[in-house]
Amino acid sequence: MANLKLIDIKKSYGKTQVIHGVNLEVLDGEFCVLVGPSGCGKSTLLRMIAGLEAISEGSILIDEDKVNDISAAKRGLAMVFQSYALYPHMSVRQNLAFGLENLKLEKTEIEKRIQEAARLLRMEEYLKRRPGQLSGGQMQRVAIGRAIVREPSIYLFDEPLSNLDAELRVATRVELKALHERLGNTMVYVTHDQVEAMTMADKIVVLNEGIIEQVGAPLELYNSPANIFVAGFIGSPKMNFLDYSSLPESLKKLAPENSSIFGIRPEHLSITEENSLPLEVNSVEQLGSDSYLYGATIEGQELSIKLNNQTDIKAQQKIDVGFDLDNTHWFASTGESLKLDY
Repeated sequence: MANLKLIDIKKSYGKTQVIHGVNLEVLDGEFCVLVGPSGCGKSTLLRMIAGLEAISEGSILIDEDKVNDISAAKRGLAMVFQSYALYPHMSVRQNLAFGLENLKLEKTEIEKRIQEAARLLRMEEYLKRRPGQLSGGQMQRVAIGRAIVREPSIYLFDEPLSNLDAELRVATRVELKALHERLGNTMVYVTHDQVEAMTMADKIVVLNEGIIEQVGAPLELYNSPANIFVAGFIGSPKMNFLDYSSLPESLKKLAPENSSIFGIRPEHLSITEENSLPLEVNSVEQLGSDSYLYGATIEGQELSIKLNNQTDIKAQQKIDVGFDLDNTHWFASTGESLKLDY
């Protein structure tokens, strides 16, 4: 286990800078998730931590030791990639043992580590199988097992669930979170899926175009986003945004000074005539326990509403939408979050 510290990390390809002075500390035993849209620099940052990508400026410290010039193999880290990268002609046992054999470990030690990884990942029954005889979820477990047997100080995950179907992704992320609780190691995990970030992380780092927008616990980012980018990225469905000028007077009176944009999450809207805004429903999604309404205001601004029940509201129906005043967000024209006055 180890602490990880990034100090003013920058990365450029020629004259194009893609990482802009990132500072981050991941504490011993934390599950830290780097999240952001495609192209934001999260995988590049992970590869620099791993030693697979050279940094242009700055320092990477593992337990206060600078590792900039230390090779990937000697950093004491293990990385799980999006692709399983298993040897197809080898059994699961042989895939797990291969890296350890290259390190010249004793056979008894190799077998001990394989058995422990198999127990942790509940894959004892398919140690003799080859990758072609495994499902996608089982192959991903083997890839994770290959990292576990190395007994690294820090685990690095680069979108490891992206090749799995939706149901298996949910099951595997639950397994990964439980694995972290059992191992207690520091883990850095990259994903573009903010649901994965919210459900797995102790600490979330939101990246945008090579810049950290906000760092914090999942609910901290959800409840108190630093700016409109974080507010719109964290949460599913995403937060609604309305121009200040289109709001009812009852809401405008509550706005902090310099407010330009109003934000509210779909679950904090309701159908009521009190402090309401007229909305024409464009489509309805019935999920059984929940319902989602999608519509537009008179000014053409889109709104989504989450109802914790079933509904008989139909498309093209006109409704009045009310706001939970305890869960509103206000933003300046520059995008920064503004402090509420109520």
